[in-house]
Amino acid sequence: MEFLDGRWEKEVTDWDTLLGDSVLNETAVVEGAIHSIRNMGDVAFVILRRREGLFQTVFENEKVGMSIHDLKEAMTVRATGIVKAEERAPHGRELRIVSMKILSSPAEPLPMAIDKWKLNTSLEAKLNLRPIALRNIKERSKFKIQEALVRAFRDYLYDHGFTEIHTPKIGARGAEGGANLFKLSYFHKPAVLAQSPQFYKQMMVGVFDRVFETGPVFRAEKHNTKRHLNEYTSLDFEMGYIDSFEEIMAMETGFLQYAMELLRKDYAKELEILKVQLPDASRIPAVRFDVAKELVSQKYNRKIRNPFDLEPEEEALIGQYFKEEYDADFVFVTHYPSKKRPFYAMDDPADDRFTLSFDLLFHGLEITTGGQRIHDYQALKEKIAARGMEEEGMEQYLDTFKHGMPPHGGLGIGLERLTMQLLGEENVREACLFPRDLNRLEP
Repeated sequence: MEFLDGRWEKEVTDWDTLLGDSVLNETAVVEGAIHSIRNMGDVAFVILRRREGLFQTVFENEKVGMSIHDLKEAMTVRATGIVKAEERAPHGRELRIVSMKILSSPAEPLPMAIDKWKLNTSLEAKLNLRPIALRNIKERSKFKIQEALVRAFRDYLYDHGFTEIHTPKIGARGAEGGANLFKLSYFHKPAVLAQSPQFYKQMMVGVFDRVFETGPVFRAEKHNTKRHLNEYTSLDFEMGYIDSFEEIMAMETGFLQYAMELLRKDYAKELEILKVQLPDASRIPAVRFDVAKELVSQKYNRKIRNPFDLEPEEEALIGQYFKEEYDADFVFVTHYPSKKRPFYAMDDPADDRFTLSFDLLFHGLEITTGGQRIHDYQALKEKIAARGMEEEGMEQYLDTFKHGMPPHGGLGIGLERLTMQLLGEENVREACLFPRDLNRLEP
């Protein structure tokens, strides 16, 4: 009988050893996919793709015991050879192959040239062939950057006493109501896909004080724009015992600072590949909603058409204004009108036409919505009644408040939008592994 102890010995040389000095002029074993082949006749350069990046190997027919013509792009192989210094090679070294084992072979040629630095194809083609297109080093680097953002969100909130939770994505009703709900039949009963984990994360504040979640949310909006998806990943947190909604904004600012530092430290390679200039999150200005509209109206001679919401053009101009005036990459827009916020948003005691809420704009695009919530049971019931809403389906949510809740608030960050703006992309689908929009359900 065999017992596993968590260790698995492999003859393959790990990446750090491969790039170290101790392996020079020594034998190493490298596994990877053949990214490209440059056949020079008797000698060929075979570039292997690994999770860490590209590594150059040198293939000489008479030394390997097989022909270069036996190799094809997209094969996965295990190559054994001697590591030699070569300043012209990536990482300043290469593997001179003495033997090679083919682990798998493709059934047909690649449908696109993934070894090119930039994929010269349309976004639609890239999305149709997403698992292949992402083998391109530049394309896949986008999602290492996205990994960093989620990692930073988790790590930062763990360090600040938050508990990670996982809430249902199928429910009896949506947290925000309205028409943008995906409806489905759940064992012959009506159900919806979650627009947000809002109700659950508020309820869990009464249990853990501070909670967060990263997960999918669904919006049945018939938008077909460069900034909208019908399924996206939301980075949510909710925190109790707050003194002000500005405490939530401070927590997000801290997360962004932590994320930028993590990117600098651990993702410098991807930043360089993508030529990303990290934004400044050291000090983020905050401006009232009504003041922001007035500032943009005056500076850019733009008439205020909708006093209760920000149009995409206004968001872009607010971002432009604060970049020009304060060199700010981010700006918090606070005190949104009550009629444009959900029923659970706390109204401003000084003027109940506005709420203690905010959006965060990054280079002129909304990436976050948050604010303080109503924590008093009676006040919550009165707000629901004032909106002409029914309490049916919200009984368990309301019961939580009946039994006491601390002052609290939170936010939701659109991961794909945050990634899109960080990368300087024009379409949010570039920052989504497998987008779901008005027309796309595959792959």
